[in-house]
Amino acid sequence: MNPFFSIIVVTYNAGPRLAMTVNSILGQTCGSFEVLVKDGGSADGSLQQCPEDPRIRIFAGKDRGIYDAMNFAVRQAEGEFLYFLNTGDRLADAGVLEKVRREILRQGECGKTGCGGQTPMRRFILYGDVLERRSGQVAAAKPEMDDFALFRNVPCHQACFYSRDLFAERGFDTGLTVRADYEHFLWCHYRAGARMVYFPETIAEYEGGGFSETKRNRAVSAQEHRMVTQMYMPMQKVLLYRAYLVLTLQPLREKLAANPHTARLYDAVRRRRYHRT
Repeated sequence: MNPFFSIIVVTYNAGPRLAMTVNSILGQTCGSFEVLVKDGGSADGSLQQCPEDPRIRIFAGKDRGIYDAMNFAVRQAEGEFLYFLNTGDRLADAGVLEKVRREILRQGECGKTGCGGQTPMRRFILYGDVLERRSGQVAAAKPEMDDFALFRNVPCHQACFYSRDLFAERGFDTGLTVRADYEHFLWCHYRAGARMVYFPETIAEYEGGGFSETKRNRAVSAQEHRMVTQMYMPMQKVLLYRAYLVLTLQPLREKLAANPHTARLYDAVRRRRYHRT
């Protein structure tokens, strides 16, 4: 019987952060998972520090970057639902996978005892919230993925569980350096017609300050965002959304969300707007 979850961890010279991430998976009360660690050729001994467990498979060797490594791991995955957890991040608590599994079963097509031996849900993404470690606040995801949410605020991949068929047709676009997960999410919605369901639970603790947040890659991210949105949205709508972000002081709001002193208030306002509570 296939595991319910394939959890993919991509790593390179991560030091003790790799073991921390993997241990947060091994401590889950739901045991129906496999962990695929794709290492890009680390020389810091981090792989030797990785816990030993029969559910862990390690693939070591050079790759062409983060998304190429993720695609490689996807091709090895045997689980019914795929989840990507970055090195340095960790699952929010020991019950996350069990709560997600129960919610997936409650949603429909997976049967009462798991997907093994049955047809898993097709073209489906379950997503939740993440805790941002630097600000100490939970970043609330939007309960409904409308066009503006897809332009501005898609959930990060640490919050998303994908049915495996969403990667059977195509993986991440390795021509994109920073925004390939964002592009794939938009492809799932606009091209694959995936059903996207919000699950109001904190899924992971997000480390922050990683690859996509360097000064250079922030510029690349903005460039790739422009390119990706124009692939999936009419130019008139893209221009409207850009103007809205300028008028609503997006750079200032990002600073408020990242600052530990203002993040709590900002998140409360955002959560009230999203959830109308």
